[in-house]
Amino acid sequence: MEQTLIQKNTSRFDTIPELPADTFTAPLAKPDHVGLDWLEPKQRVYTAEEHHIWDDLFARQMDILPGRAATAFIEGLKRLDLGKGGVPDFGEMSEELSAITGWEVVPVPMLIPDHVFFWHLANRRFPAGNFIRTRETFDYIQEPDVFHDVFGHVPLLTDPVFADYMEAYGRAGWKALKYNRLKALSALYWYTVEFGLINEADGIKSYGAGILSGPTEAVFAVEAKSPNRIHLDVDRVVRTDYVISDLQPTYFVIDSFEELFAMTVDRDFNDLYESLDPGFTYANSAVLPQDKVYHKGTQEYALRGGAASLAEPV
Repeated sequence: MEQTLIQKNTSRFDTIPELPADTFTAPLAKPDHVGLDWLEPKQRVYTAEEHHIWDDLFARQMDILPGRAATAFIEGLKRLDLGKGGVPDFGEMSEELSAITGWEVVPVPMLIPDHVFFWHLANRRFPAGNFIRTRETFDYIQEPDVFHDVFGHVPLLTDPVFADYMEAYGRAGWKALKYNRLKALSALYWYTVEFGLINEADGIKSYGAGILSGPTEAVFAVEAKSPNRIHLDVDRVVRTDYVISDLQPTYFVIDSFEELFAMTVDRDFNDLYESLDPGFTYANSAVLPQDKVYHKGTQEYALRGGAASLAEPV
């Protein structure tokens, strides 16, 4: 259906979409050794120390995530055996993943342009950074590396419904480009794929990769008093600003991946994009009268100045 997020005509996703001249995207310089698809010729060979960094990052997160991470994420980690030692081999991982949901993991040198990222997702390819952080950047790295991309994102691609949502999101990129609404679509990705929460029988858990791949936010997102936790509404989320380099003032919660998929597939995005202002309507800490609020945050962490002030993430 043309008016929905997911497109039924798959032929349009065979080639990389053209980027309209008037569409704003981040200015990224393509390395000479990659083509227009931005794919590396092969996954790099990691040093022994880099494999140790993966193992240490993995161990740290697994000390924190049980009871805080979505069940589907924990099950995906086990199915793909991502803790067997060292940076996973993309080829082996892709064979396993393809047999489960038809996805594969492909290496890219860095953050890639939006329209190329959409194209890969639309064809069930997840681009993963072909590098890993150093000991000096162990706690935080600004650009997503192989640990964030593989540990944080790939386990949920074993869930059939979430895997379909990711493909649908990639295909939605064509429409966002047409309407010059990449920022709005990015907000949806940010508050679901990167920083989403989900209701489970024993409480709210995290499924967003930005939460699951970092030790501080893994606790902050589900337990701290500072942030808001609000039920996801697509129209509201695409109008909501977000924080890139600090803990989130607000997290959005879903009841299931089936609900997330239905919210996006059944929404008329032509109408939505036409109704949007160029900028965001709502602050990232806002609580609106129509929100279904699970927890109204104190915003203490943000009000004390956030990470720059060394405020406690409470």
